[in-house]
Amino acid sequence: MPQAQIDVSEIHWLMDMFRTVDVGLVVLNCDYRIQVWNGFMENHSGLTPSQVRDRYLFDLFSEIDEDWLRRKCDPVILLKNRAFTIWEQRPYIFKFRNYRPITGSADYMYQNCTIFPITSNSGEVTHLCFIIYDVTDIAVSRLELEQMNTRLQQLSKIDYLTKLYNRGHWEENLIQEFKRLQRYSHYSTLLMCDIDHFKQVNDTYGHTAGDLMIQKIADAIRLNLRETDIAGRYGGEEYGVLLVDTTLEQATHFAERLRHSIEQMVVMYNQMPLKVTISLGLAEFNSTMKQHVDWIEAADKALYESKVSGRNQLSCYQP
Repeated sequence: MPQAQIDVSEIHWLMDMFRTVDVGLVVLNCDYRIQVWNGFMENHSGLTPSQVRDRYLFDLFSEIDEDWLRRKCDPVILLKNRAFTIWEQRPYIFKFRNYRPITGSADYMYQNCTIFPITSNSGEVTHLCFIIYDVTDIAVSRLELEQMNTRLQQLSKIDYLTKLYNRGHWEENLIQEFKRLQRYSHYSTLLMCDIDHFKQVNDTYGHTAGDLMIQKIADAIRLNLRETDIAGRYGGEEYGVLLVDTTLEQATHFAERLRHSIEQMVVMYNQMPLKVTISLGLAEFNSTMKQHVDWIEAADKALYESKVSGRNQLSCYQP
């Protein structure tokens, strides 16, 4: 076969590969005018090579941050080194819609990009070549995994029934606050409360009614919380609320407001109106407490005092 035919054959398959390869190939001159635009770019942009040739890149694609891209490309031109961008740093260079059915949750194509210099015979950089990789599958999987891990982390802290913090996470917060109060002269107060005659609710109406009652009390606690307060389900029908930077006197107002709101509450179960009350105990941190459990025991003692004194009332721990 004559050499000319071999050369033409090689050019043909090179051009065919250039058109059909599943990555974007873009060549710019040093003035950022488009010289080469392959089939991948045409398919995703809707612009043919003839439509983009010699057009200024940033006029055609206004979503590209010109200052950022020039900073990325300057070292490529000056040092003749490659540069890379990844989707974690910037989701895309060219904002193409995502048409993949498997990764349909993504609105646009996530991209990695390699930028390398093209030099003349004299070694001068005359053009920049961009290789655009569609990494939407990888990006979506990674983001979904991160979201799932975040969700699992949140679920590990939350009580399933009440949606308040579970005992473990709530107690971790209590320990941190206890250590803070030992170092600094601040005030914080611990509230412990539980549902009065809860066993009677379970025995009379069943555990489903009991669970509903636990949820409604938790909702009432949540409605009364301030932004800095930390509430949790301590166990069974008992709750704990850490009132940060709150004196005993201030905490009394919170506790009475909570007690009154629950006293006025009516819970509908199977079209039956149920009423319930809570007993509460407050304990302000003091320096004689050596461990956080001392603080819990103090609030529990105050709660016990409310129980034996007739329930539906608030008692405060006196050291």
